Amino acid sequence: MLRLKPLANNRIMQSDVFEATYGGAEANVAVSLALLGNDVAYLSKLPANLLGETALSTLRKYGVDTTKILRGGNRLGIYFLEKGASVRSTNVVYDRAGSAFAEAKQTEFHWEGLLKEIDYFYFSGITPAISDELEQVVTAACVYCQAHNIPVVCDMNYRGKMWSPEKAQGVMSKLMNYVTICIANDEDFEATLGIKAFDGDMSRGIDQITSFKEGMLAVTKKYPNCKVVASVLRNIRSVEESEWMGLLLKDGKFYESARYQMHVMEGVAAGDAFGAGLMHSLLHKAQAQEWIDFAIAASVLKLTITGDLNLVQESDIRSVMKKGGGASLNR
Repeated sequence: MLRLKPLANNRIMQSDVFEATYGGAEANVAVSLALLGNDVAYLSKLPANLLGETALSTLRKYGVDTTKILRGGNRLGIYFLEKGASVRSTNVVYDRAGSAFAEAKQTEFHWEGLLKEIDYFYFSGITPAISDELEQVVTAACVYCQAHNIPVVCDMNYRGKMWSPEKAQGVMSKLMNYVTICIANDEDFEATLGIKAFDGDMSRGIDQITSFKEGMLAVTKKYPNCKVVASVLRNIRSVEESEWMGLLLKDGKFYESARYQMHVMEGVAAGDAFGAGLMHSLLHKAQAQEWIDFAIAASVLKLTITGDLNLVQESDIRSVMKKGGGASLNR
């Protein structure tokens, strides 16, 4: 998607200049994985115009395989990001109706070719929320993956501006039957899975770690094919000041990361960075504790970087891991 953001902390209504960048949930994950040295292909549909070409070039620039991307349609989806400050929350306005991807048809996706030689299939809950047709597209992909022993990874990524909890639960309860690794944060548990794990108070998310653990166990009990559940827990005091940690359930055992006291430059796409960190550790057969340590370090690093893309290398993430939530001076 094209991301348009007012300069500094300006509100949309007072802005006549916007910073233009590109991103989107699965695209952000793909770029992170490519920058970490992994072979990653991205699937979407982009219009055959200058905006589509620029979005494509952005992915290519960071090493993502774009050969599977479909072309056509009339426009690229847009979202406007209004960065918050202090007690004023960050706000997002979507302008994606009629985009090339939103109008894509199930018949355009030929899974035998698209998923050839693919080791893992990763999608977010945003994709099936875009349209009923894309819900069918994702379902068909998951069915193919199950039939061909391709593990499926899903970031629930609930967006209340895109669908209701009732609709999300109806769709995701079916898709979860194919998911091997589930990423669920905050309201994702209840909104998408109908499982209570979080009371909605973002100022004390970490304090509710016991109920998060109960929710994660409930996911694996409800969906026995789901072998791993991961979450970001946060105590958010203001837009700029918060505490972050990661929690992982794997093989019936919980793993907790260090806690990070964060001064947030921009609280966007940290969840995508977390998902990419998990995938990188999985691909490199790391131990479970490293999965969550690496993922949360990648996530909090994203909070220090503007734009959707987590423009860091593995050495940057491991440097944060060594600090374990503390600070040091690199010389």
